[in-house]
Amino acid sequence: MSSLPATVRAFRPEDSPALYDICVRTGHVGGDARHLYPDPDLLPSIFAAPYAVLEPELTFVLDDGRGRAVGYVLGTADTPAFVKAFRDVWLPRLTGRYPEPVGPARTPTDEMIGLLHRPERMILPELTDHPAHLHIDLLPGHQGQGYGRALMHTFLRALHHRGVGAVHLSMVTANTGARAFYDRLGFHEIAVPDPGPLTYLGRPTAVEPF
Repeated sequence: MSSLPATVRAFRPEDSPALYDICVRTGHVGGDARHLYPDPDLLPSIFAAPYAVLEPELTFVLDDGRGRAVGYVLGTADTPAFVKAFRDVWLPRLTGRYPEPVGPARTPTDEMIGLLHRPERMILPELTDHPAHLHIDLLPGHQGQGYGRALMHTFLRALHHRGVGAVHLSMVTANTGARAFYDRLGFHEIAVPDPGPLTYLGRPTAVEPF
């Protein structure tokens, strides 16, 4: 059976398993993270699923033409409000499965569970002028074909229509391929004290020039 071309569309609840899969398969410097995290739901529970649940209207997927999501862009229009909803609504669903760690992190899983329990880490004064933030991921077979640009365009446009002027993201500095992609899309670096392994980038939500 032939399929239609891949297209960007709004997230649907039945896309949730694909969302989880994409997140963990792109979660280690842009590559597969399944070997690092015995529980494949952990990364998506931090970086993908809460956005789809709390702000589904800002969650978009790349449909491969057969109804399967092979990429996504998701985020929030208001980072402080999202952090509060994460703390009040999302985190209570997960504390039984992922109790807050005691003592220093010893494994990648410990590190991620620590992040799960500290959503306030997303609020930095240097990012105040870029109140929205996003995450974007594509499976390897759909990278380098303009789909990432199409996803980003859709997300930025949705923010712009809401009157949100600027957006930021954080990325692992070692992911040089992702940095090149963001540079091409007009993102600029935002200086943050002691960013650790991350780089913060931002841009206006207006899609021209794009």
